[in-house]
Amino acid sequence: MCGRFTQHYSWSELHELYGLVGAARNLQPHYNIAPTDTIEAVTVGPAGPLLVPMRWGLIPAWWKKSAKEVPSTFNARAEPVAEKPMFRAAFARHRCIVPASGYYEWKATPSGKQPYFISAADGGVLSIAGIWDRWKDPASGAGGAGVTSCTLIVTAANAFSRAIHDRMPVLLDRADLDAWLGGGAGGGAGGGVDLLRPAAEGRLRMWPVSKRVNRAGAGDDDGTLIEPVAA
Repeated sequence: MCGRFTQHYSWSELHELYGLVGAARNLQPHYNIAPTDTIEAVTVGPAGPLLVPMRWGLIPAWWKKSAKEVPSTFNARAEPVAEKPMFRAAFARHRCIVPASGYYEWKATPSGKQPYFISAADGGVLSIAGIWDRWKDPASGAGGAGVTSCTLIVTAANAFSRAIHDRMPVLLDRADLDAWLGGGAGGGAGGGVDLLRPAAEGRLRMWPVSKRVNRAGAGDDDGTLIEPVAA
């Protein structure tokens, strides 16, 4: 699965890749994003692609309990995502792309689980397929604010990353970005399922990193987390 990832890139990089509209923002780097953190995701607005802050961990619009009672929804498996009740409405209506500079996976070793950082072989931005929804806490009353949230879609690992984990995020090719974002609006409930495949071999690189990444929080969110260490 994908339980931690990084976002450290500039507005200009994302503007060039996704054709973002709206005012430029000073994006802050994050090297240890954990579930329920606020992340940046790309959606389609009336004027074009937008970069929108979202809660990582989908809360469906129909959810009647509290946010704390939502089950684990930071990942959605590609195979049942179009039919699974927790995700199917968002899959049919609301697609997003989560830009990532890389993500972490853990390999079992005799001395414990060793984290690895996995990123694009060319050092570029990874475009992770996601879905999003907007939820309003029933307990907040008529004037309560809504929560926009999302999940990352994961699929079977390719041969390269299978040495670490049997699942990986769906990494969209640049040629498929528009098709994915538009699939929920005009492609029907199943539109875009063919894009939910493992990444091509040779697209990624990886190396072992400090076990400090196991600790989520402001004190462990700096660039040294992705520096190589001896495995």
